[in-house]
Amino acid sequence: MSIFEHTGPKAQVHLKNIEVPIWFSQVRDAIAYMRLPEETLETVAIYVNDMGKAQNWDFPEDNTWINVNDAFFVINSKKSGGMGAPEAVPFGTHDQANIFTSKYGGEIVKLNDIPDDYILAPVDLSTYEMEKAGEVK
Repeated sequence: MSIFEHTGPKAQVHLKNIEVPIWFSQVRDAIAYMRLPEETLETVAIYVNDMGKAQNWDFPEDNTWINVNDAFFVINSKKSGGMGAPEAVPFGTHDQANIFTSKYGGEIVKLNDIPDDYILAPVDLSTYEMEKAGEVK
């Protein structure tokens, strides 16, 4: 299965001395990769889709890439990532992130303020989907 078969924001991690980036179909997974102590290769840059610039949520355009450190992230929203799990939705501006939270809920944080539990904790996708639909409280 190709990364481009998954909808929503994506991420690319560029490593020192590696010609091609590692692609992630969820931004959340790229952030998890960054935080895992066993990943010892030096990261040169990480880019995420600025969903405030994206015209298409499902397939953000090529001109939407921004540095992960510049992004404002919406966590705990009602929107899932490409793998159906909770997503850290990136935006280039706080205003665009705020517009998103008005519609889908969640909270706006910078990269270093995303809790490890949000990124690294396992997700029961069947329960998560029911919670999003309001079927589980």
